[in-house]
Amino acid sequence: MQIRRLQPTDLDAWVRMRNALWPNHTADELRQDAERMLAGDPTPFLKIAVFVAEDDQGLCGFLEASLRGNAEGCGTSPVGYIEGWYVAPDLRGEGVGKALVIAAEDWARGLGCSEMGSDAHADNEPSRRAHRALGYKEKRPVVHFHKQL
Repeated sequence: MQIRRLQPTDLDAWVRMRNALWPNHTADELRQDAERMLAGDPTPFLKIAVFVAEDDQGLCGFLEASLRGNAEGCGTSPVGYIEGWYVAPDLRGEGVGKALVIAAEDWARGLGCSEMGSDAHADNEPSRRAHRALGYKEKRPVVHFHKQL
């Protein structure tokens, strides 16, 4: 398993995984957004980075991380933030997600962040469990996560 930064040749696989994560968006919307990020446009964030997990079969996960001026539940600025996090269903619980989160946290730390934020829908218990397993603490009323870096 290799964790690395996204490359332009990863676009199609990344868009397929984004569609699996966000099925309520059209493939065209997700592709346009992905192309914008791949071109280096971090809007609406200060910075954005995409990390991918790759095994012998190809890409099997990604994490989109941003640098924000602030985030719910975090007390410092700037703050790293997990914008999107996906691991292929057959590899969940195998450490792939953790490796992606560590890469994003290292990236944020390198930019001077001392906190990392994230969020999940309140009814997405698998995502909430995954965040908690990595040391993130829930903040209410919307479920946001915080981890001291």
